Amino acid sequence: MQIGVPKEIKTEEHRVGLTPASVRELALHGHTVFVQSGAGADVGFSDDAYRAAGAEILSDAAAVFAVAELIVKVKEPQPVEVSRLSPGQILFTYLHLAADRKLTEALMHSGATCIAYETVTDAAGRLPLLAPMSEVAGRMSVQVGAHCLEKHQGGSGILLGGVPGVAPAQVAVLGGGVAGSNALRMALGLGGHVTVLDKSLPRLYELDAQYGAALGTRFATFDAIEEAVIAADLVIGAVLVPGAAAPKLITRAMLRRMRPGSVLVDIAIDQGGCAETSRPTTHASPTYVEEGIVHYCVANMPAAVARTATLALNNATLPFVLAIANKGWRAALRDDLHLRRGLNVHAGRLTYEAVARDLSLPYTPAEEVLAG
Repeated sequence: MQIGVPKEIKTEEHRVGLTPASVRELALHGHTVFVQSGAGADVGFSDDAYRAAGAEILSDAAAVFAVAELIVKVKEPQPVEVSRLSPGQILFTYLHLAADRKLTEALMHSGATCIAYETVTDAAGRLPLLAPMSEVAGRMSVQVGAHCLEKHQGGSGILLGGVPGVAPAQVAVLGGGVAGSNALRMALGLGGHVTVLDKSLPRLYELDAQYGAALGTRFATFDAIEEAVIAADLVIGAVLVPGAAAPKLITRAMLRRMRPGSVLVDIAIDQGGCAETSRPTTHASPTYVEEGIVHYCVANMPAAVARTATLALNNATLPFVLAIANKGWRAALRDDLHLRRGLNVHAGRLTYEAVARDLSLPYTPAEEVLAG
């Protein structure tokens, strides 16, 4: 199969879809990989490194899209990239369509087959291609949140861990999944007073067993969320409904009752955000203040640590890229129920139910597409 890797063009996005090591694996399986010149430069992978791994270097993205049967990216395609997709072409990347009707309709119009990293599952019902970036974002959320609490960043001037004789910051983590558990781990490590809220009692039992009295756990009722958010100096929004828009758990009224200069880091912004006041920002301008609260809502947080993130992502995605390339997308999806769940769009049809429901668009089951 002919595989293309364009340079990412989303604002301040520095990751790359395939590393030289991944290219070498694909080349050893007989596939041809075309990499746009400079695609990996921001994370230390030169064109020469890709050539040594067996890739062919092309001068621009248009050339990559023109020859590739399978496009492997990191972030959702930007409008110019969507315009380069053609019927029958395969796109494998993060999509997050439930929060973006315009992109969804454009991908449907393209006629391409679009497989989303974030809805691929595993045997335990987890999201193995979302997990590496959730780990990165969860850990980063506390790092950037602590920075935003500093006075010159618009924060209230609180040191997250406090000092002897001065109380640490109150940290509320909404969601105890991969991102949330990584966030609370970092917040505890920095000395914060941390409470995690989740709707799963089994998950709360697991976190309680792991951290004991160091971690506060609350079942996520509206009252509990309201109480925790209002009391918090730093709120980490780490809620996830796979493939669907994030629920709006944090209301404007809650923010008005928080201490001015408190911070909200909304990891769920890729899926629309979990606060009524959340809107996407970029690394170029990551924060804004609303209702007196500093909002950090960067939609591609892991791009700030692009090399770590690229390597972690490739560890997870490479087996699926190989399966698609070796078998063809239809056979790969027929053979693997979990990869099949990644199919979001095919030939003008929307094939992921949660996205169709959230956007009020017609839904076609992936099994029906594969049967055809």
